[in-house]
Amino acid sequence: MLKSLDNFYVKTEEPLRSTLMALSDIILSQNEKLSSSLKYGMPFFSYNKKMFCYLWVDKKTKEPYIGVVEGNKINHPSLEQGNRKRMKIFRIDSQKDLPIDEISEVLQLALLHY
Repeated sequence: MLKSLDNFYVKTEEPLRSTLMALSDIILSQNEKLSSSLKYGMPFFSYNKKMFCYLWVDKKTKEPYIGVVEGNKINHPSLEQGNRKRMKIFRIDSQKDLPIDEISEVLQLALLHY
């Protein structure tokens, strides 16, 4: 029996599935205290049981992004505030290689607030 988080990835079509799974691995590799679960219908990552970030796909562009919960406390050129008060997002261009170093930099900045 698949866990609900596994089911989320299984239901997602390629190549988006591979991108989201790679992003999940990158996020979880940032710190041993990070864990993942399915919350609000999306992969959610917690640090010491506190909401840290999540993965989602923009409904208009169909491109994935990482939502950073404490994004409002981080100044980084790759993060977009939009009309969000607390969270910022890191958009991923699925036509290019994942910017692993930049993603890690943003996530490490976010970890400083926990």
